[in-house]
Amino acid sequence: MGKYQVDHFFHKAKKEGYLSRAVYKLIEIDKKYGLLKTGMKVLDLGAAPGSWMQWTASRVGHKGCVVGVDIQNINFELSNNVTFVCGDITDPDFVEKLIKKYSPFDIVLSDMAPFTTGNKDTDSARSAMLAEQAFYVASNTLKSGGAFLVKIFQGRDFQHFLNVVKASFNRVRVIKPSASKKRSKETYILGLGFKS
Repeated sequence: MGKYQVDHFFHKAKKEGYLSRAVYKLIEIDKKYGLLKTGMKVLDLGAAPGSWMQWTASRVGHKGCVVGVDIQNINFELSNNVTFVCGDITDPDFVEKLIKKYSPFDIVLSDMAPFTTGNKDTDSARSAMLAEQAFYVASNTLKSGGAFLVKIFQGRDFQHFLNVVKASFNRVRVIKPSASKKRSKETYILGLGFKS
């Protein structure tokens, strides 16, 4: 089943022109919760290789815009409503410039993941650090009532981070998309109705 699942989403992405199978995680969440709408302004953290930007740009349309951020550059042609910024989200100076130049946003998305070591405690701690950084950016850029979707690995920091998100949003959901690999510790936390 696991092997079929990987092959299924991998081949589906190739067939449908998406840059990565990860897009189906966002598509599932978007369809279930109605996240993305025409005209929205979206920030996509950890945007490379770009499949989330592809989907998001198609959903917000030419009246909306998407700002993608990643430490790695991307190698595909962006649509007119997408801006990509190469930079390190853990660099305070970069984050300050990002906030000043591009905010506010209707939605902040984060599919950031650490370079894994194979040590579950280390990897989950690094994932939590990135999730916390994404939350910091979201809390400084979101419009009142906005949404925040963030990936985090299950681990000792998970519950604390979940509580932090719950304190800042009216509704919070914990989601394991069907496109996530079965053995993966990755989970998504969705915050709806930002309390600015």
